[in-house]
Amino acid sequence: MKIDKPSRPLPASPLTEGIAHIAAKDKSSPSAASQQPAGTSVSLGSTAAQLHSMEGSMAGSPVVDMAKVTEIKQAISEGRFKVNSGVVADRLLETVRDLIDSKA
Repeated sequence: MKIDKPSRPLPASPLTEGIAHIAAKDKSSPSAASQQPAGTSVSLGSTAAQLHSMEGSMAGSPVVDMAKVTEIKQAISEGRFKVNSGVVADRLLETVRDLIDSKA
């Protein structure tokens, strides 16, 4: 599906309109810059701090257990790897049930 650009430009947000208004004042009077606040302070909650620490601890852990992958590859190449079709079918049905329940 292709998304086209809007034919009209989007309206300016109140924030950008305020910035443009302040910029216009800056050009007309030199004292306007001294009246502006120095900066904005943002404080994130404890949940953000927890997420940040979790992200840091997960960054070092591998996504794939390469030892397990190597073991399975070796078993396949040697013909020792057996697929339990009953377990595969049961888990497939379980996944389908979960998907149906989540849509209901």
